[in-house]
Amino acid sequence: MSIRKVKPLYDRVLIKRADAENISAGGIIIPDTAQEKTQWGTIEAIGTGKVMTDGSIRPLTVIKGDKVLFGKYSGTEIKVAGQDLLILKEEEILGVLE
Repeated sequence: MSIRKVKPLYDRVLIKRADAENISAGGIIIPDTAQEKTQWGTIEAIGTGKVMTDGSIRPLTVIKGDKVLFGKYSGTEIKVAGQDLLILKEEEILGVLE
């Protein structure tokens, strides 16, 4: 299954987490087991929008390709086509990087 075949529902987005840096600012190489996961990534797919109480659908404010910040424990981690991805609701996104 490819990433292109995963379509999040409603107000959820699919994010590919950015790779962690393996060298510190001081030049020390950090092993994979000691690295923290990054808290930003690129949106790979978006849902149709948030369903409001009156039944209307509000489109999402983020679009595919946006680089976004999210909380450390936000969303659900999944693996698709050997890639680690994250599905979370739009409200869990903290900001868009420009």
